[in-house]
Amino acid sequence: MSSLLSTSSSISRKKYDVFLSFRGEDTRNNFTDHLYNALNRNGIVTFRDDPKLEAGEEIAPELFKAIQQSWCSVIEELAEIVKQKNDKGHKVFPIFYHVDPSDLRKQKGKVEEAFAKHEERYKENKDKIQKWRNALTEVANIKGWDLHNRHESKFIKDIVKKISAKLCQTYLIVHDELVGISLPLEELHSKINIGEDDVRIIGICGMGGIGKTTLAKVAYTQMLPHFEGKCFLADIREVSNKHGLVSLQKQLLSQILPDECFNFFNVHEGNAIISHMLSRKKVLVVLDDVDNVQHFKCLVGRRDWFSLGSRIIITTRDEHLFRSYRIDDVYKPTTLNPNDALRLSNLKAFDSDTTPKYDFIELSKQVVHYADGLPLALEVLGSFLGGRDIIQWRSAIERLKQDSNKEILDTLRISFDGLEERGKNIFLDIACFFNGEEKDLVMKVLDGCEFFPNIGIDVLIKKSLIKVNDDNQYLRMHALLQEMGRKIVEEKCVDEPRKRCRLWKEKDVHHVLKKNTVTEIIEGMIIDNQRESSKMLNLSDDVFSKMKRLRLIRVFCLSTCDDLKYLSDELRLLDWTAYPLRSLPSSFQPDNLVILLLPYSRIEQLWKGNIALYKLKIISLKGSQNLIKTPNFTTAPYLEVLIMEGCTRLVHVHPSLGVLKRLKLLNLRGCKSLRSLPTKIGMESLETLILSGCSNLARFPEIDGKMEHLKTLDLSDCYKVEYLPENLHQAESLEELDLRKTAIKEPPSFISQLKNLKILSFDGCKGPSKLKGNLLSLFKVSQRGRMNSIAPMLPSLFGLSSLTKLKLRNCN
Repeated sequence: MSSLLSTSSSISRKKYDVFLSFRGEDTRNNFTDHLYNALNRNGIVTFRDDPKLEAGEEIAPELFKAIQQSWCSVIEELAEIVKQKNDKGHKVFPIFYHVDPSDLRKQKGKVEEAFAKHEERYKENKDKIQKWRNALTEVANIKGWDLHNRHESKFIKDIVKKISAKLCQTYLIVHDELVGISLPLEELHSKINIGEDDVRIIGICGMGGIGKTTLAKVAYTQMLPHFEGKCFLADIREVSNKHGLVSLQKQLLSQILPDECFNFFNVHEGNAIISHMLSRKKVLVVLDDVDNVQHFKCLVGRRDWFSLGSRIIITTRDEHLFRSYRIDDVYKPTTLNPNDALRLSNLKAFDSDTTPKYDFIELSKQVVHYADGLPLALEVLGSFLGGRDIIQWRSAIERLKQDSNKEILDTLRISFDGLEERGKNIFLDIACFFNGEEKDLVMKVLDGCEFFPNIGIDVLIKKSLIKVNDDNQYLRMHALLQEMGRKIVEEKCVDEPRKRCRLWKEKDVHHVLKKNTVTEIIEGMIIDNQRESSKMLNLSDDVFSKMKRLRLIRVFCLSTCDDLKYLSDELRLLDWTAYPLRSLPSSFQPDNLVILLLPYSRIEQLWKGNIALYKLKIISLKGSQNLIKTPNFTTAPYLEVLIMEGCTRLVHVHPSLGVLKRLKLLNLRGCKSLRSLPTKIGMESLETLILSGCSNLARFPEIDGKMEHLKTLDLSDCYKVEYLPENLHQAESLEELDLRKTAIKEPPSFISQLKNLKILSFDGCKGPSKLKGNLLSLFKVSQRGRMNSIAPMLPSLFGLSSLTKLKLRNCN
């Protein structure tokens, strides 16, 4: 039998990986010898016990020491092994070689005969015999390896694979500075899968400073004993730029074959030598900081360059590189959680990961907040603050709010510098204006700016410069990447904000507005007044007159303006909460406008006449209670979203609304003065139609076409609407139909044809008497979940196989 032991002790204190013991001379020179050599060939340091030890004799002190200094043991000295297992948490994996595990568990047959002899021999020490019995029973109950008519060579190979894998999983590097690395290391090892006899290439991808290189170094150090050759190529991007690809190829060969001398002068020769020299050698290679597909091609060109069992680990900031070179798996490190971040910061600042002195606790938390879980930032700032007094800490933290740490930002900037011009503009727009915003909105704005965001956003994601959340709805940028982007903009002109292309800082914006020093260089601006949020910001009538190139304007504060003479015709985004005027400037030609957001404005009418709006995708006038009429939408054929929720004075909408073929969302919730919609609507792309609270709406329009994309129709609180058009049955995608508190007397007959309908709300409708008799029974049936029984009582509901919720409250 054999067993595998693991321990939580430091690896440096272990002398052996495997302790191999056996019983029976018939296995010494065959199976045991083959297993011993196979383990050592795979870099597993193995101890084999004293061949002169006779059965039943005491285990020599050297053996006890060897067992205690081993990571894994395949042994028969069960008592000591079980003691190590129970006392120190070692794991035991027995090998059953021509032995039935059942015989060992039950201790019958030859096993029982052997124990009988030992009991006769050790009459005075029955406790020892019982200890042996207990140990044998315990180990025999552990799942291990059973030869059971298998080929020994394959059996041994399987054992070695699994032990190799187990060793990598259970090696714990106990190093004070490697905070939070245990779980990432375990996850990385599972992807590397060292036990498999194939060539595996694993990528580690993430933003600068997140710990890719550290993780690769630790994994590399752990796995070294299992390979015949090894190479860690650090800083490949920098080395390649300075010394070329041939230099990298020579480094790779020299590390793996240190006794050889390599003399070649071009990449093609290097490729030939690498493929020839390494194809018969099981190697471990780490390529650190790869940023070009040529690095792959010249260093690990093809899998058949390497012997079976080889492992290649590649770290990069650019995940897209992995698309160009087929790899097996990618590991993406994450930022540290707040507890680990605080530990690392304290370790660097105070040489201890314990709680610092009381005066420093809050300051330490501020450092952690600034670093936002990025290990590089925590290490740099912690080391900088170490040994300084509390006054210096406060001063340094205040300085960080004004001037970022150069070492951190320089590291992060590497990825930005590798972008092409449009990619840089996308990154800077997100950093200055759109971090945390809806991806769809940002994409529309950037597309209007001709930055080609479909590819540009993907490049930023692959380069780990931005992320999208799990449901792909919001763009996220790490706080330090955002700070780096904003710093790049500020560096264009440190002392004169008016000469920068983007303005977002409240003090800079107020400075240029009050001094009227704005210039046509400015392309984007956020106007806010958080310092005096209750105070009106007074804007002059020519405040934007000099901003001829303004693409983006966002106003988030209360503002007042007697008149507004000019808005740039280059505007793609006009986002102005509580816009103070009754209309937009008459000189404004919104030819390039993509998104118009004027929530809670005083607007009465957007513009008069027909104005070209061929790029306009989104209009939101939510809560604009003074709006009395909508514009002609004929010249806005690409409009996708129209929100006029809460426009309580709106009586009519322009008939052209009904022919907006690309409109996906129409929200008129709470437009209580609205009396009519276009007679017919042919919005073939419409997905959501919200008319709830349109209490004066007299009728629902006829449907012109299928409206096959409509998923939600909300007519709740439309008290005067009495019926729905019969051809609404063509809305095959309809999932939610809300008819609460309408004048509709019974579910429309076509409802049964809506196969995808999931929610039908019919609360508070004044149905006819013929329906009332069925409602009580229907309620009882639906409570029991037997929706199929509803059909006989309400035939119009027959066939609604997707229905999950039916609301029928207050149908009196």
